[in-house]
Amino acid sequence: MLELKNIKKSYKTGDFVQHALKGVNIRFRKNEFVAILGPSGSGKTTLLNIIGGLDRYDTGDLIINDRSTKKFKATEWDSYRNNCIGFIFQSYNLISHISVLENVEMSLTLSGYKRKDKRKKAMEALDKVGLKDHAHKRPNQLSGGQMQRVAIARALVNNPDIILADEPTGALDSVTSVQIMDLIKEIAKDKLVIMVTHNPDLASTYANRVIEFKDGEMIKDSNPIKDEKENTGTVHIKKTVLGYLSALSLSFNNIKTKKGRTFLTSFAASIGIIGIALILSLSNGFQIEIDKFEKSTLSQMPITITSQAMEMDEQAMQEQMEKMSDEKGKYSKKKSVIPTDSMMEMMVHQNKITKEYVNYIDKMDQDLLGGVSYQRATGINMVTKKYDNTYSKVNTGTTMLDMWQIFPTRVSEKESSVVEDNYDVLAGEIDSKESGLILQVDAKNGVNKTLMETLGFDPNKEVSFDEILNKEFKIIKNDDYYQNYGQYFIPSTNYENLYENATTVVKIQAIVRGKEDKEMYTNTSSMYYTGALTDIIMEQNKESEIVKAQEVSDVNVLSGTPFDEENPKDTTLAYLGADSVPVVMYLYPKDFDSKDKITEYLDDYNKNKKDEEKVLYTDMAEMISTLSGNIMDAITVVLIAFSSISLVVSSIMIAIITYISVLERTKEIGILRALGARGKDITRVFNAETMIIGFCSGLLGLIIAYLLTFPANQIIENLSDLPNVAKLNPYHAIALLIISVTLTVLSGFIPAKMASKKDPVIALRTE
Repeated sequence: MLELKNIKKSYKTGDFVQHALKGVNIRFRKNEFVAILGPSGSGKTTLLNIIGGLDRYDTGDLIINDRSTKKFKATEWDSYRNNCIGFIFQSYNLISHISVLENVEMSLTLSGYKRKDKRKKAMEALDKVGLKDHAHKRPNQLSGGQMQRVAIARALVNNPDIILADEPTGALDSVTSVQIMDLIKEIAKDKLVIMVTHNPDLASTYANRVIEFKDGEMIKDSNPIKDEKENTGTVHIKKTVLGYLSALSLSFNNIKTKKGRTFLTSFAASIGIIGIALILSLSNGFQIEIDKFEKSTLSQMPITITSQAMEMDEQAMQEQMEKMSDEKGKYSKKKSVIPTDSMMEMMVHQNKITKEYVNYIDKMDQDLLGGVSYQRATGINMVTKKYDNTYSKVNTGTTMLDMWQIFPTRVSEKESSVVEDNYDVLAGEIDSKESGLILQVDAKNGVNKTLMETLGFDPNKEVSFDEILNKEFKIIKNDDYYQNYGQYFIPSTNYENLYENATTVVKIQAIVRGKEDKEMYTNTSSMYYTGALTDIIMEQNKESEIVKAQEVSDVNVLSGTPFDEENPKDTTLAYLGADSVPVVMYLYPKDFDSKDKITEYLDDYNKNKKDEEKVLYTDMAEMISTLSGNIMDAITVVLIAFSSISLVVSSIMIAIITYISVLERTKEIGILRALGARGKDITRVFNAETMIIGFCSGLLGLIIAYLLTFPANQIIENLSDLPNVAKLNPYHAIALLIISVTLTVLSGFIPAKMASKKDPVIALRTE
């Protein structure tokens, strides 16, 4: 079963070499009680450590089951200690922060026993040594004799082939010593027991074989094995492993003994998590508010298609910027001026809106649209009777202040349109199929004075809804509005005559106001006209060939070419027919999802087309939402980067704390190694400890961050009237918890590795 062949072992300290064993040869029987007797320094403890696999011999061979151990790997030695060896130490070597029962279970845990089985076997072992009733006590609650009995139970529980006892009664009184020795002698009936002692009386009284050592050599053997064929039995070796749950349990029990330090460590490590969690909570909350605002105000902001569009493609813009950057600083030596394209010219794209394109738009899924409007190249010649009984032309578009807009046409009777989604009708009724006007008021029913006067009302008085709805406006034909003065046609200023002779009458159909949750529509007043009115005007003027004179002041309203005195006919006003191609198209999506599908549909038109044939569009909602999103992301990243500094500091602190824990638990490391724990199992124990600390710090950080959101929300609400802004996304919380655990495990990895490399013999001597 076990044989030592010419075993030699030396220890070197500087230039001094101590020869602990000098060529020892011993064979052992399967069942016998062997006492290794000798004075201190004779090499007996070194022999015991080599037999137990705690220490390695320099030369010679340890034979186990006729198998040489010269080429044993570290894991094989670990398995050998766990399955074949049971240690009984003079100083008991119990793990103080776990119960008596858990101490006894430890070697079974390393052997891979299930919880139910190892609990049963451990209780049976404690029962054999008379400590069943003390199973749930801590070691420090027992007497010295009781602790040694626990050590014996631990040595026996895994049913090892060999029991190694190192001065088992050295720390006990005489009465207790006798009890322990009687117990060990009973064990030796069916096991090999090797006991190291310096007491010859103890050796002769209990052992049936006494081997005496002196100066590292065996000088006497009272019962040597003489028959080479004598059966010495077999030793059974199987792999050991400390599971993750067991490692967590062991570390958790250790942490429980240092609650104060663990809390302070977790709190310090959680500061970075608190900062990042708060930043993410605020960022998430503000982004939710921004998204709400965008959905309420931008979701139905029209996609605009005009004769000119800006090239907003990021890659194209980047290429242009790089081109300009490359040319910067390259000075020409030519004596001439070179025309170049401006940045604006390079970014502007000329759209050609053809009938083919309009037909393509008409084929779009109408359920995606909340409204649509086509603006034609026409102006509106309109006059009205004013509040003071004078007459005036209604200005419909000379300045941004009073620019009138075409009202979106409802595209589906079944689906809610942009009108119903964004406006409340305060008076009248909207019918986009009828020619008419629509007045939009702001949240307080206000309309700017300039617009009120333009409509013919007293700008200093309130006007009732009924008065506004009954107000008449008359459309003037081009041929009537422009008077022929020889070569030129000049607008008439006889508004009374124009008004009285005009036959096309329109009224304000409805008064609307933006819905309360649509802030974009509630803070402004505007004037709209229906597409049907545009059709009537174009029908009236489609035969007109009036040439506008040079003196016409509002030439920008009318669509035409620059005035040419020599060829005035070339300046003919371009009033198009009802079937003419629009110059501006507004597509109002029902919602953000519909908007994305509409833009995909528009992009499909441009596939495989030349640049000059492409029709580009302006998606202002996308530009605004992307800009706001990018700004929020940038702010969040910068703030998180600053908060992450504390994570780095906490990682260093965790590494230091783990290293201190390794120093504190050095003896525990030695005990675990003696029980057969592998180096990687020791690493796992300390990784488990850092994992627990990381989890605690992450959880503590999230709890504190959550509690801080309440005062933060109160402050934000007082400053901005936005309630409950700070909201931590559950996914962010999970991610931060994972980050906290990962960082602490990584921080403690080096100290954990250091722990696994500790010499078990030296570790066991640590106090």
